[in-house]
Amino acid sequence: MNPEDRFKKAEFAAMIGIVGNILLAIIKWWAGVAGNSRALIADAVHSASDVAGSLAVYIGLRAAKQPPDRDHPYGHGKAESIAAIIVAVLLFLVGIEIGKSSIESFFHPLSPPGMIAIYAVIFSIIVKEAMFQYKYRLGKRLKSDALIVNAHEHRSDVFSSIAALIGIAASILGGKLGIPWLVYADPVAGLFVALLVLKMAWHLGKESIHNTLDHVLHEEDIVPFRKIVETVPEVKEINELHAREHGHYVIIDLKISVDPFMTVEEGHRVGKAVKKKLLEESNVNDVFVHINPYNPTEGDSVDSVDLM
Repeated sequence: MNPEDRFKKAEFAAMIGIVGNILLAIIKWWAGVAGNSRALIADAVHSASDVAGSLAVYIGLRAAKQPPDRDHPYGHGKAESIAAIIVAVLLFLVGIEIGKSSIESFFHPLSPPGMIAIYAVIFSIIVKEAMFQYKYRLGKRLKSDALIVNAHEHRSDVFSSIAALIGIAASILGGKLGIPWLVYADPVAGLFVALLVLKMAWHLGKESIHNTLDHVLHEEDIVPFRKIVETVPEVKEINELHAREHGHYVIIDLKISVDPFMTVEEGHRVGKAVKKKLLEESNVNDVFVHINPYNPTEGDSVDSVDLM
């Protein structure tokens, strides 16, 4: 898939998230107020945060597709990871707010929610799970951190809606059966929602920060790149190979050894051939090749010469 198609698909998914979350937030807020459900109102706030999250993802995707320039010679791929961090921070703040609101509910008299809250939360679960499946699968296919994090944001909303559904149902049942303490199942569900959101924010934020800090692929992940380099017959040895994640693509830094009696021009051609083969991989955006003179007695050769 070419970069332009990739970004079009990702941006379309982000726009679906924005529109869908706006509609869900409005429906759940209205049903929460009309049905007197603290858990559903908390869930509506969660959906409203997803609007900001999807918007951050959309802006990040727009920034990430910009070509390299003088200030950003490695491209703008990390904009997606930065957008993912913003989404995680928003999730964390929402979790705190939902928890605070739910705790405050225990200190006020409550009445059971109405059935409209049940209908709204079931509708939310169906829509949110569909959005998760769509964005998660697309994010994996496009290797987009921002889309994957945004998909998990939808999944956290599914979990929070399920918790809200249990709390609302228990509260309604308590009202019908005359069990006063069951009415508090609604704010308890809201508190549970808050804990789920905080856990999800921590996990996603940690992973996104890890990807942003010039994370290199592990040894087992760069084996395919090594095999590609080894297909160039003039390469005597691979001294170093580092593949840095830069958003949805990787940048490879490579040191190879060649015949020390080659001319500079011949060594340059070898480096070009290695670079060309590696760039044929869909997830490789750029390759920097250093040429060393091969010396089997010293392992890594004398000084590196950067040819690319």
